[in-house]
Amino acid sequence: MNLYNKINRDELKHRLMESDEARTTLSFYQYAQIEDPARFRNELYVLLDKVGTFGRIYVAKEGVNGQISVPTANFEAFKERLFSVPFLNGIRLNIAVEDDGKSFFKLTIKVREKIVADGLDDASFDVTKRGHHLSAVEFNEITDDPDTLIVDMRNHYESEVGHFQGAICPDIATFREELPLVEKILEDKKDRNIVMYCTGGIRCEKASAYYLHRGFKNVFMVDGGIIEYARQCEQFGLPNKFIGKNFVFDERLGERISDDVVAVCHQCGSPCDTHVNCANDACHLLFIQCPTCAEKYHDCCSSKCADFNQLPEEERVLLRKTETFNGSKFSKGRYKAFRVGEDLVME
Repeated sequence: MNLYNKINRDELKHRLMESDEARTTLSFYQYAQIEDPARFRNELYVLLDKVGTFGRIYVAKEGVNGQISVPTANFEAFKERLFSVPFLNGIRLNIAVEDDGKSFFKLTIKVREKIVADGLDDASFDVTKRGHHLSAVEFNEITDDPDTLIVDMRNHYESEVGHFQGAICPDIATFREELPLVEKILEDKKDRNIVMYCTGGIRCEKASAYYLHRGFKNVFMVDGGIIEYARQCEQFGLPNKFIGKNFVFDERLGERISDDVVAVCHQCGSPCDTHVNCANDACHLLFIQCPTCAEKYHDCCSSKCADFNQLPEEERVLLRKTETFNGSKFSKGRYKAFRVGEDLVME
């Protein structure tokens, strides 16, 4: 069988959008020692493709990190197959909070140097000595203490649309950037209770071990990340301290945790937390856009991109060689925007 998809992505996406098949979106990760990641990657592809799995999975010598969807009817069969891998048996599956089943349209499994790019020398510290996991109840209790510090270990375009109340949300675009920055921010607070969180928990697993190694005394993390916290709050009727949306790295680009809208449209400044990619494929900038601006700019980030998209394809192909757009000048979401006349301006 093929160990990768050969069908055009537009065709696959069209099939997904037209399908009425119920699908369940979830994520999982596990640190482990994998001697031959390439071989394991191929075996995992065969295992999961047979039950209709879509999504993105990274395999490295240090473990596995996956964000996927499976046909709801095949969910138990999927679990049986995944759990047949000894080091994955019984791991937590973080089920999406808000899910229409349109999160992924094909299965992609890639071999990477690491399952999360962190820039750390793992040999320099013990990655198994991690911080203490907190349930939703425990998180709510410890964060009731005003001396507790809450740190968002995600990128700023994630925290922009949703975060825990009172959290420190560093202005960074990568996890690799955040690790030393957070250490600097907290360098004189090593004896305080520090609670970290991320989407599903994987970034905090590594970060907590690193900060304990760097001399921090009381390091905690939200068990299962935002996804599991929200699930427990709903299941047990707990107060939910997360406000806004949880950014996700799939076609949905977000799942609502609370009704609060904490972000604004990057073009007009009105309340909005809908992430989109610029419709100009030569730009493809990730930004926040309200319905009014989407109509005005034809789903683009600027009038320049909107005008470019109206040109004949032959002309666009030629201009792409010389024109620059917001997406080639700015990191995704890393800007504040306001209107000057008809254009989006970054600062």
